Amino acid sequence: MVVPDGESRRSSGGVQSVHRALDLLEIVAAGGGHLAIGEIAAASDIPLPTIHRLLQTMVDRGYMRQMPNRRYALGFRLVPLGATASSMVGVNTQTILGELVDALGETANLAILTGAHAEYVAQVPSRHAMRMFTEVGRQVELHCSGVGKALLAQLDDDQIRSVIDRVGLPGYTPHTLTTETALFADLAEIRRLGYAMDEEEKEIGVRCVAVPIKAERMSWMAVSVSGPRARMTDDIIARAVPLLQGAAERLAGEMSIGAAGMAKG
Repeated sequence: MVVPDGESRRSSGGVQSVHRALDLLEIVAAGGGHLAIGEIAAASDIPLPTIHRLLQTMVDRGYMRQMPNRRYALGFRLVPLGATASSMVGVNTQTILGELVDALGETANLAILTGAHAEYVAQVPSRHAMRMFTEVGRQVELHCSGVGKALLAQLDDDQIRSVIDRVGLPGYTPHTLTTETALFADLAEIRRLGYAMDEEEKEIGVRCVAVPIKAERMSWMAVSVSGPRARMTDDIIARAVPLLQGAAERLAGEMSIGAAGMAKG
């Protein structure tokens, strides 16, 4: 079972009870959607009486269900929320990302700026046995990922410094940019070129290229292609950039249409 890292999330701030309720939702989802309370407790660091109270509250609100066998399942109130969230990234997003995979052979990702992080909201994986895989919903730091730097480059200097003040510039590999001077120089180059690179800055052996998406009435987003360094050659990068820029324009159109439809509704 994939268990959410609740402790690390709470350490970054926020309301503990909200963190805990969301942890329980993610634990049930990761466990296949039908878990006994003992299984939920074993996968979390939350006291059992608190789990009881949180689960009952979510059952009352329809975000969780208690089955006749007393196991817990996700509630149907989540369905329209998921549908709305999916519509925000465009109905043809998977098709557009899939075309990038067909053309380049590597994993294509869509990410959105969420606070001081980039959050992956859609992905189509490479068909290679060895490939990059990122869970939808995973958040990564902005300074060491392709999508993150593409997003950072759209912010002004004060906004960038605010992000740095909140999360710092932790180093993950010898290639990570861990000083403001190095990061601002890289962001200036990204703005000049129109695309961002992750040169093994988050994980050794992984290379990524990303471009920003500017969709009307939507938060900043970015689209990327990533893969093992041995396959992500300079030739692939050169081919990828115009394809990513074309995909970004199409995704911006999709999201603008989706946002307009939601506003009318």
